[in-house]
Amino acid sequence: MNKKELKIFLDEKAAQYENNDFIPHDPIQIPHRFDLKEDIEIAAFLTATIAWGNRKSIINNATKMMEIMGEAPHDFVINYTPDQAHLFEGFVHRTFNSIDFETFIRALKNIYTHHGGLEQVFLSGITNGDLQPAITHFKKVFFEVDHLPRTQKHVSDPSKNSAAKRINMFLRWMIRDARSGVDFGIWKSISPSLLSCPLDVHTSNVARKLRLLSRKQNDGKTLAELDKALRKMDPVDPVKYDFALFGLGAFENF
Repeated sequence: MNKKELKIFLDEKAAQYENNDFIPHDPIQIPHRFDLKEDIEIAAFLTATIAWGNRKSIINNATKMMEIMGEAPHDFVINYTPDQAHLFEGFVHRTFNSIDFETFIRALKNIYTHHGGLEQVFLSGITNGDLQPAITHFKKVFFEVDHLPRTQKHVSDPSKNSAAKRINMFLRWMIRDARSGVDFGIWKSISPSLLSCPLDVHTSNVARKLRLLSRKQNDGKTLAELDKALRKMDPVDPVKYDFALFGLGAFENF
């Protein structure tokens, strides 16, 4: 395919997969349970945090997270006290355990109490029109609370050449327009044009087959290469192609 044909093909695939039928098969179904902005973004952030491995397991364990928080994430976070730590006992998703979960709740409480919420922290970290440094800034703010060093591995850092797949997915959920009914579009202060594609096995493999990527590693430099290619096709909403690349890989074995 030439560049024009490739764009037409990916535009069609993006439209095919970005619809309500996508939700029941994806972890994004968890934040879709809520209506309050703060509930949505907390549920989305925690779900994205554990979004690696088997998708059924991700959805099941994210559901357990919501149950532990009494199906009221923001209220739980704001009113959390250390004597509630026993509520997390036994929770585990791969290497994310009860101690990590409790730390994340305290970190979120600090962000909502002292930093104006998640949206404001990411907004304040944007540098020269680049959203990736905002993730590094977010990590610094997030771990202002007391924590074990091991817990830091659950928040990626683009300054260390990470593709930050899970946080970029979370940001897509929050920032992209909600017209299709999949993403939420509740963060109006940040432009979708700044988003980066969540780089996973499916998106990267399909991107290489379509010659959108030349690098073999899935790291920050590869993400920058893919960003450049996708922005050429749609500078306003480049990450809509996440649906095309992921759908082709996950559902069509492209």
